[in-house]
Amino acid sequence: MNSYASLCDDFGVSTYVHSKLEMPTGRETVLHFFEAVQKVAPKMTEFEKRNDNEYMLEEDRDAGSYRWTSLDHRRLCAGYVNPPSLDDADAHNERILEIAPYHLDLSAMQTESVDVLYYFDFMYQGNHDEVVAEALTHGTPLEGLTQIPAARVLHYQPTMMLALDDGCQLQARLSIETRTNAYQVRTNSFPESPVTVYFTVRQFWGKQPFKTFAESYHNQRRVLDELVSTYVVPQVINPLAKAISTKG
Repeated sequence: MNSYASLCDDFGVSTYVHSKLEMPTGRETVLHFFEAVQKVAPKMTEFEKRNDNEYMLEEDRDAGSYRWTSLDHRRLCAGYVNPPSLDDADAHNERILEIAPYHLDLSAMQTESVDVLYYFDFMYQGNHDEVVAEALTHGTPLEGLTQIPAARVLHYQPTMMLALDDGCQLQARLSIETRTNAYQVRTNSFPESPVTVYFTVRQFWGKQPFKTFAESYHNQRRVLDELVSTYVVPQVINPLAKAISTKG
């Protein structure tokens, strides 16, 4: 069972392989890759070309829980939105990472890094930056700024990066994306849209102790889950969820 699903409106597990070189863009290569993906995941039937050299294959989004894979000029991406379990997300992401090198000629030399991330979406109709600031500055030196009379928060998207080893080859990043602009604050007219919390573990390639993308994914996902469950959920996710529910 996915223990994170109850904490937010939508939860996802994604992985990204960043290449130093351009990804293959030939029609045959692209189609063969996505056909190989479809063979192991027959329900992934929605295929489209979004922009120049950006392709997406996914399941029906209306189902609420769906897998996806995309390819752009320097990235291979895969993920599972609202997976039934983390094991289901791992099975999909690792499968893509195992298939890709053979069909896209991905090598260690051209790989810059591999990301594994969780994201948490909170639907909110109001000032996103204000609610994030209220949730995360409480009890800190910044709290006073949020309490200036007649002042309104226009931008607050905290980001933090951490090195998890001595060589800075394994890194973690917390980032929060808000979707409120000055016009909405000025007119006090806010559409319902998601506040998104991302937590990413990145492994730089070249000196990594893992031979394959799938092996690295397994380790990164383990580290990711430990950090999220120990630090991100109690110190970021829960306070943000509480602040949003109080506003609602």
